[in-house]
Amino acid sequence: MGNLSESRKNLSQLSPAECLESIQKTHTRVQELTGYEMALFRPPYGDYDNKVLENAKECGYASVLWNVDSYDWKDYGVDAILKNVLENENLGNGSIIRCHSGARYMADALDSLIKGLEKQGYEIIPVSRLIYEDKYHMKEDGRQVKN
Repeated sequence: MGNLSESRKNLSQLSPAECLESIQKTHTRVQELTGYEMALFRPPYGDYDNKVLENAKECGYASVLWNVDSYDWKDYGVDAILKNVLENENLGNGSIIRCHSGARYMADALDSLIKGLEKQGYEIIPVSRLIYEDKYHMKEDGRQVKN
């Protein structure tokens, strides 16, 4: 489980204080409800700048993005989700695939998606095994690069 912020606004458009508050509100709410201390943060819409990444780090988060988008949120159906991921030119070792748990067709696509990835030789692992928590920067394609 990770933090997506309270406001779901483009955080780079907020003041540093508003950005920090949006991240902290979600953290506090989830921690109070579940007792779980989240450690991963994904900026809404993939919109970030150095301020957003610094605020997330100040809250104890490692920031993650995706480099493959299922576009499940567009509601084009199961076949479209599978094609968007399994035939994506950016799919490769270390890819992070963006999927939404509440998307209309994701539950129906998930089993075929996992089997399709495994058939291509990929292993599904937790995001926490893919990311750097310190001394990294983000590339435009969503991948972290060790400094």
